[in-house]
Parts: sequence; C-alpha cells; structure tokens
Amino acid sequence: MNSMKGPGICLPQFLRDKKPYNTLENIGKWVAGLGYKGVQIPTWTKQVFDVDKAAASKTYCREIKGKLKDMGLDATELGAFVQGQVLAMHPAYETAFGAFYPEGLDDKGRVGWATEELKKAVVASANMGLSTMPVLSGALAWHMLYPWPQRPDGLITMAFKELWKRWRPVMNLAREHGIKVAFELHPGSDVFDGATFEMFLDVARNHPAVAINYDPSHFVLQQLDYCEFIQLYGERIAGFHVKDAEFRPSGRVGVYGGYQGWAQRAGRFRSLGDGQVDFSRVFTLLTEAGYRGWAVLEWECCVKSPEQGAAEGAPFIAGHLIDATEVAFDDFAGGKSNDELNKKILGLTN
Repeated sequence: MNSMKGPGICLPQFLRDKKPYNTLENIGKWVAGLGYKGVQIPTWTKQVFDVDKAAASKTYCREIKGKLKDMGLDATELGAFVQGQVLAMHPAYETAFGAFYPEGLDDKGRVGWATEELKKAVVASANMGLSTMPVLSGALAWHMLYPWPQRPDGLITMAFKELWKRWRPVMNLAREHGIKVAFELHPGSDVFDGATFEMFLDVARNHPAVAINYDPSHFVLQQLDYCEFIQLYGERIAGFHVKDAEFRPSGRVGVYGGYQGWAQRAGRFRSLGDGQVDFSRVFTLLTEAGYRGWAVLEWECCVKSPEQGAAEGAPFIAGHLIDATEVAFDDFAGGKSNDELNKKILGLTN
C-alpha cells in the first residue's frame, strides 16, 4: 500500500477518570472497537503513558507496543504539546498555564523543566520506533500579534532568536535520534502560520528536525488558504491532525471572536464533515506531496459529544485515505519509446 496510515485518534480530549476512558487498555479497546488503527499518546500525563519510563527503558516501550498490538493498534506519535508551550511562555501566562508545570518555577526553571521533558519525549519516541513528535512552539511575542501599540524595531526578530535558542537543544537531540519535531501551527503560539514558520526555520538555519503538524482547522479560523499551504510547505509536513472547522462571521464577531465562548465565535471547531474543510482536496494534496504518515483525528467540536465525534471520525478518515497510484491510467495505450520513434511522430527527418 502506498498511502498514508489511519485512522488514528489523538487521545487527550477523550481521557476521563471513568471507564472506558481512564487507562490505555480501556480507551485502547474503545477506540479499536470504533475502527481506529492508531493512537496519538500524550506525554504530559501518566494516565496512559509514563514518559520517564519510556525514555529510560526500551523494555517498557516494547510492553506498551505489545499491549497496543494485542488491541489491533499502533502508536502514531507521542505528543508533547504542553511541554512545548511551557518552554517559551511569556510571564503573563504563568498563572493560566500553572497546571502544566511544577509549582514554584520561575521562567528559568520552567525552561529547564520543559527542555528536559521534551528531551525525554524525543528519546521515548525513538525507543517506541516512532519518527515524529508533534508539539506547540510556545509564545514570547503572541501578545504583540496586532501592531498596537506599534512594535519596536527588532522585537519580533529577538523573540524568534530566543525561541530558537530554547528549542535548539531539543532539536539537536531529535536530529541525533531521527525524530521530526512537528510544530502544530496554532494561534496562541508564536509559530502559527506559514510566515511565522518561515521565520522560525530561518533562525533555525533550516534545521532538518524542524517540521509541521498540519491541521487545517486552525487555518480556517485564521482565514488562511489551507490547501495552498500544503503546496508551499508539503515537504516539511510530518504529522496530520484531521480536524474540521467553520468560519461564519457576522456583524458582531469575526476572526478575533469577541472574547466569546466557542459556541458563539465566528470561527468554531467542528466534528469531521460538519465544518467547511475540503478534506477530499486536503488528502489529495497531502498524498501528492508525498505525505505517508498518520491521519489522526483531533476532536474539539463545540456541538457534538466526543463519543459521537469519535464514532463518526474513524469511517470518515478511512473513506478519505488514498492508495496512491504507481501507474498511469493510460499506460495501456502506450508503447516502447526511442529517439527514432519520437522523431517519426514529430515528423522530423535526419
């Protein structure tokens, strides 16, 4: 088969303290029963996976892979979104993000903690036999997104240099282990669209471990052409969140959302097939770009329940997977070619 893999499912939004959502074994059986073939596993909670053990023990990783295999599942990736966001976090967010890092850490302490957690996730990914680790970039300059007050010259350049300084040790370790660190281009992070990805790639000097976790839903909310994005950056796409969204502006709210809850915003995440993303086009473009990684459902719908979203997601993804052709449809009409034959067809004489 010459196609991307799937369906996969991102687990964090489904984890609960009750069955069948409370352990890897229970939630694994649940999603396998829905038709999923892979699970994207969070590394910031020990509820389903212990990243400390995984980084230190290949035996533990074999045990996890064995449990998944017994359920008909593979690990798609180990997600490290939370640690990535903490790595580069403006002090204004230290209270809101307080649940994501150990209590009492200042900025230097948070950077040190997040760096070590991300390194462990890299090694754990390698021990699990995986090739991609999806993350968020963190945000030092996000509060200056809109140029009011006017941004001082050099501010954004300084922010991206510092961002790379913090990510560089993780990236170098990832390169050593053959892991792509795939940034989900996400509002609230400094790397959130094509322009900011290019800025990061520039300060990183095209580091080979820098990659993209493609998610069209965030581009719908930004009103960015999510199809052309694949054509521009396809070679750097190493992960794929299959998530739908819609953008319905009014005379009251637009891109910025007016501080409204998700249900009242113009831009809303939706379950697969209920939004505006042209997934037939997306899967085609990704296939043409050579993407052969996992297609992973990320559910964040503000209307449907997670249970319904998950149940509908597996067949939706399966129905969009493309087995890329290795032959031309009109090969039957062709024949052997040589220079003399080509000259004859063109009417050329010696």
